Amino acid sequence: MMENIKVRDLMTTNVVTVDPDEEVVFAFERLMKHKISAMPVINNNKMVGIVTATDLGHNLILDKYTLGTKVVDVMVKQVAFVRPDDSVMEAVSEMDNNAPGNEIVNQLPVLDHGKLVGIISDGDIISALKKEFS
Repeated sequence: MMENIKVRDLMTTNVVTVDPDEEVVFAFERLMKHKISAMPVINNNKMVGIVTATDLGHNLILDKYTLGTKVVDVMVKQVAFVRPDDSVMEAVSEMDNNAPGNEIVNQLPVLDHGKLVGIISDGDIISALKKEFS
């Protein structure tokens, strides 16, 4: 069952990240290039925040950023996360409990002793469900 599957079994370990001093427009471009919805913000090998394609794209379209706006100025600093040994059901719970309104968090960084070791997405979990019930 899904309770026995660990985050480490489904997470992506080659995580695309961004530096806090990178300009927002370039961070958004990287999100689009890699077709991902979120990037952890890493400073001195430590995760200090996260940016999402939805937030950056929405605000870029509305022209809310000035030229040269940096990731550090717009990133989410309180980031929900899971650990590699957490169950997939715990990840689902974190995705649900930390979402604003009726939304869902669709990417969770995976931290091991404070170090970013992966990321798990709703797509990873859906794929596991598909295998479970096929």
